[in-house]
Amino acid sequence: MSVQPESSNVIEVERVLGETHHPAFQLMLLVLCGLCLVIDGFDAQAMGYVAPSVIAEWSVSKAALGPVFSASLFGMLLGALGLSVLADRIGRRPVLIGATFFFAAAMIATPLASTVPALIALRFITGLGLGCIMPNAMALVGEFSTPVHRVKRMMLVSCGFTLGAALGGFVSAALIPAFGWRAVFWVGGAVPLLLAFAMLVALPESLQFLVLKGRMERARRWLATFDPNLHIDAQTRIVVREKADGGAPVAELFRAGRTPVTLILWAISFMNLIDLYFLSNWLPTVMRDAGYTPATAVIVGTVLQTGGVVGTLSLGWFIERFGFVRVLFVCFACAAGFVGAIGSVAHALPWLLVAVFAGGFCVVGGQPAVNALAGHYYPTSLRSTGIGWSLGIGRIGSVIGPLVGGQLIALNWSNAALFHAAAVPVLCSALFVIVLAGATRHQRAALAQAA
Repeated sequence: MSVQPESSNVIEVERVLGETHHPAFQLMLLVLCGLCLVIDGFDAQAMGYVAPSVIAEWSVSKAALGPVFSASLFGMLLGALGLSVLADRIGRRPVLIGATFFFAAAMIATPLASTVPALIALRFITGLGLGCIMPNAMALVGEFSTPVHRVKRMMLVSCGFTLGAALGGFVSAALIPAFGWRAVFWVGGAVPLLLAFAMLVALPESLQFLVLKGRMERARRWLATFDPNLHIDAQTRIVVREKADGGAPVAELFRAGRTPVTLILWAISFMNLIDLYFLSNWLPTVMRDAGYTPATAVIVGTVLQTGGVVGTLSLGWFIERFGFVRVLFVCFACAAGFVGAIGSVAHALPWLLVAVFAGGFCVVGGQPAVNALAGHYYPTSLRSTGIGWSLGIGRIGSVIGPLVGGQLIALNWSNAALFHAAAVPVLCSALFVIVLAGATRHQRAALAQAA
């Protein structure tokens, strides 16, 4: 079904997106962005899966790999902060394609490393490209969605990251015994290289972004691709409901009453990512030290990410019905209990898998919900920046998590004590969600009073 504009010379983007039925285009967009995030998740977690093999081959201590984990995460932090702002200036499409080419090349180069410092440098470089994938893919999908479907679609595509991390466990478990740990990086680099070429051909640019930036010729071209039945010519005027914002994107996160919500989103993301990356990076190694075989230890790490996939898909459904605040509070409160229980049940594999799966459901699955909340809250001109800075500030926690975890392991903390400590940050996330509820109520009241 094609939209017939009220005026032959004026087309409103939101109306076209809401009334035009083009499932093939939407599926293509979801597949490209979803695959981009699958590879993002695979590559981001690759080091955690190969760590036991690297430790054994290079005869280094477990704590020595802490900086390797954190180097990648620090690169992702800088990539999220810098390139998300760039995307709100030059577009989602060029940043996504360029970053995918970049981190593909860095992954292919990683097997050439033969020392820990070289590995640190290469993982940092890879992280720069990985860092901007999530905010831009989510922003692009959200901007081709109507408000009623936006959260669900952003959650769906963000599930690709967790799916890729889980898939990485199965692929690594198959590749490492047969070809060695370097094969994980060869595969992790070759696939995104192919995907980048596919994106170069078919990935669209955000229509709202193009209109707000005054790039009308490109907006007409992509709008005609989205709906070939529209009558578009050089005189056609394309409009959006939002107003253009000429200010600095990061500064705008703190204007128009957004300051409290922005800071709370950063705090929630920070606390949750401490746990997410501690668990993702150290869980296989800790389980191997607990007496499990390397293959079983990798499977335990994979169960964490599998729980995250199920959590992401399920939480999107709950959020549509009960709202972000209620769902996120219950999610993070339960996460504290399940993460704290992992060390206590580590000796019993069935209960361990239950606790790890539930922890992944809440911690790994909860993070895309926080990202989707940022994408839902900020307008088009700030969406990539809003998601990227929420993730970027959060990734300060993702750098801290593996480092602190490595130090606690080096201090010979028991498994029970280690995971009890890990429960504290995600419990703080639950408390911040309560603060978020108060801040959003206050903002709505202030806006209503101003109106």
